Amino acid sequence: MAAKWTALVIAPLVFGCPGLAVADDQPAAGAPVNTVPETFAVHGQFTYVEQETSSFNAPYAGPNSLSPDSGRETTDATLYLGGALWSGAELWINGEVDQGFGLNNTLGVAGFPSAEAYKVGKNQPYLRFTRGFVRDTFNLNGDQEAVESAQNQLAGSRSENRWVLTVGKISVGDIFDINPYAHDPRGDFLNWTAVDAGTFDYAADAWGYTVGAAAEWYQGPWTLRSGVFDLSNIPNSVHLDPGFHEFQLLAEVEHRQRIGDHAGNVMVTVFDSRGRMGLLDQAVALAESTDTPVNIAAVRQYRSRLGADVNASQELTADLGTFLRFGKAAGNVEAYEFTDVDQSLSAGLSLKGTTWHRAQDTVALALMENKISGEREAYLNAGGLGILVGDGKLPHPGPEDILETYYSAAMFSHFALTFDYQWIDHPAYNRDRGPVSVYAVRFHAQF
Repeated sequence: MAAKWTALVIAPLVFGCPGLAVADDQPAAGAPVNTVPETFAVHGQFTYVEQETSSFNAPYAGPNSLSPDSGRETTDATLYLGGALWSGAELWINGEVDQGFGLNNTLGVAGFPSAEAYKVGKNQPYLRFTRGFVRDTFNLNGDQEAVESAQNQLAGSRSENRWVLTVGKISVGDIFDINPYAHDPRGDFLNWTAVDAGTFDYAADAWGYTVGAAAEWYQGPWTLRSGVFDLSNIPNSVHLDPGFHEFQLLAEVEHRQRIGDHAGNVMVTVFDSRGRMGLLDQAVALAESTDTPVNIAAVRQYRSRLGADVNASQELTADLGTFLRFGKAAGNVEAYEFTDVDQSLSAGLSLKGTTWHRAQDTVALALMENKISGEREAYLNAGGLGILVGDGKLPHPGPEDILETYYSAAMFSHFALTFDYQWIDHPAYNRDRGPVSVYAVRFHAQF
């Protein structure tokens, strides 16, 4: 009971946090309400991704460049353990075994071709504790909704209007910038700037996880969310800076709508990262004045990096859906956690295979355009390195244009085989390199 009252005091101060379910947590219309809540659940998943690059024009390369005719693979297996604590509260612990590397050790393209690849990797499998969190739901009023059992979600029921509070170790992407057609690299698109807005520089360690708190308030078709999370101790680090010494504040507003019988939503996400970050023009100026290599660490001071994105999805028919994201972030501050993008646009379509008698299959297409500021262009041209990009010079900058398409075939009830193709023009914003084709195969199983 004390925990309930504590959360009720905190929740009005920190709006945010839907359930962290991997599956869609919205029940189908007319679904029966589960009146017997699930008290314990075990789920698991296994994903293997193999990617290969084509030959492409590469007259020069730098420390963070993509290589022609190269290939890498990643494998991960996750166990999800969850249990009820008290009415409305759940505890979830996730353990994961990872192995493998992204292309060029996850370097060379701002819109990196595999969101299954982390910024670290190992040849041998290694065990990691990815999530450990408590989620508490405070039902208010409105119709009761059924909640299906899923990864990081116990079956049961909840009210249409409610508060939800989540505290612990999670991924910011579990809560913010969610899209039903482009957000899960184990099931839909692989490219980093398809599964999230490219400008969404969300708090995370090098594996994509952080510690913090978030809450949400559902009221009719509206949801307000916000949260606070630890940043890593230095940009793109394997270590977090605990205690919110360096942190990120997030706010999101979502509106759900129906056009005829078809559901859709629009959300706006805003972030403010507060940490020791460098200004790009200062780093270039210091290098020029001292005749030394560009070193962003030399000009780091405690400051903010702001960003925002709009995320929309709409079901067009029972089988066809569309999505759109547009984002923008401060262009003279080094990117801290995610990738080197100052303006991003992505849009796409996703179609179920009902018409060719493969209702569990999906074919989809996405187009992405990533851009950087003039300050970031000058920084990269001076030899500066970003989180993912840096060809040593950038005399002819251009937007990074990406096309991705995939076909996911349901082999059995819990297994899917996906063939994925990506075409990347001006990788790392460099007109002198590319275009490159990236071919991938993905095997995914879950229970």
